[in-house]
Amino acid sequence: MYAGMPDNIGWIDTLPDWNEAGEKMEVSGTVYQLDEKTPAANVILYFYHTDSKGYYSPADSQTIARRNGHIRGWVKTNAQGAYKIYTNKPAHYPGTNIPAHIHVVVKEPGKNEYYIDEYEFEGDSLLTEQQELRMEKRGGKGVVKLTKDVSGILDCHRDIMLGLNIPNYR
Repeated sequence: MYAGMPDNIGWIDTLPDWNEAGEKMEVSGTVYQLDEKTPAANVILYFYHTDSKGYYSPADSQTIARRNGHIRGWVKTNAQGAYKIYTNKPAHYPGTNIPAHIHVVVKEPGKNEYYIDEYEFEGDSLLTEQQELRMEKRGGKGVVKLTKDVSGILDCHRDIMLGLNIPNYR
C-alpha cells in the first residue's frame, strides 16, 4: 500500500483508468469509528482493482507495485469521514468465477494497516449467495448496489466501520 504513496493525500482521488475506455464509476462513502456513529478523520484508504479486461495491468513506466497494476490510489478521509474516488468499473478475472471487485486497505492513525472486504457489486452474475454468506464483513458489508446518475456515471456508495470484524483489533 505504501509503494508510490504521495506525501499529500486528499479525500478525493481520480484513479489512472478514469481517462481510459470503460464504465465510469464514482466510489464514495463515510468512514466511521467502531461505534458506527462517529466519523473518522485522517484515515487512509488504498484502492486497487483490475482493468476493463480483468487484469492488474501495470503502466509501461510503472516501476513499483506492478503486482497491483496501475489502477490504484489513495484517499485520506476529511473531518466528516468522507472519501471519494473516480474510476472505471473493474472486470472479472478472465476464466474464473470470481466476481468483479475493488480491493481496499485501511490505515488508521496509530494503527497497523488491514484489509476489509472487497467492494463487490450487487447483481454481478458471478456473485453467488454462497459467496456472500462466506464474506467476513470486515469493515462492514462489502456488496454494494450500483446506480447510474443523470450523466451515466455509476454511483457506488459504501460506508466503512473501522475495526468491525477485524481480528485482534485494538
